[in-house]
Amino acid sequence: MNTDMIKMNKEKRIALIAHDNRKQDLVEWARFNKDLLSRHELFATGTTGQILATELDLEIKRFQSGPLGGDQQIGAKITEGDLDFVIFFWDPLEPQPHDVDVKALLRIAVVYNIPIACNRASADFMISSHLMSEEYQRLVIDYKHRLRRVEGETKS
Repeated sequence: MNTDMIKMNKEKRIALIAHDNRKQDLVEWARFNKDLLSRHELFATGTTGQILATELDLEIKRFQSGPLGGDQQIGAKITEGDLDFVIFFWDPLEPQPHDVDVKALLRIAVVYNIPIACNRASADFMISSHLMSEEYQRLVIDYKHRLRRVEGETKS
């Protein structure tokens, strides 16, 4: 299996996302972790980013809201190597009009071996890891090799 190593710097590029029913939970979590978050570059989807920027008084680069393409924008940033970490408090019990986008974002995070926290407990464990303040070499599987084999192409 072919793999690549991708370096994550000490200052991580973190995407913060929350569905409507989880926004307050993310705000409370981010407020509690404000000092640590302030040491990293922050990104967020539309409304979540606006709320977090106001509540935390931190610079947060914002994308569109999730249903308007924000989840896809974050997925694109992952594929371009411009994001290192995702905290996505999603609501598993509420159908979303953009469920397909959510699933695609989760898949992209796994394909690119991006740490993704989907609830407060996993966010707490990941953000408190010593790896958050260190460089980290992320191992990424070269799926292109696998796709060529599945599609019947021969190796060149």
